[in-house]
Amino acid sequence: MRAIALSLALSLAAAGAAAAQGGDTQLTLQNGEGAAAKVIVDGTVWKCEGATCIAGGAIKAQPAARACKRVVAKLGAVSAFSWRGEALSGDALVECNSAAKA
Repeated sequence: MRAIALSLALSLAAAGAAAAQGGDTQLTLQNGEGAAAKVIVDGTVWKCEGATCIAGGAIKAQPAARACKRVVAKLGAVSAFSWRGEALSGDALVECNSAAKA
């Protein structure tokens, strides 16, 4: 019985880790022309196709606003940003884009 409980706990932990890594972490660039196809920011790999970029690999547990600023500093301004399931909008996107590369 103890082995079954341990097995179940490990399965749930693995599923949670997979969800945290592959969760809803993506962005839409305001200007997708000339965007790098692949960029690594804070250990997170961003793969871009056109204006859409999706994160993969290790996605750190940091505030969405901070992550957004770090990413736009490399990729440029965004019209949408979601980090580990938390979407930024309105004033938060404006604040994020203040860190965008020129």
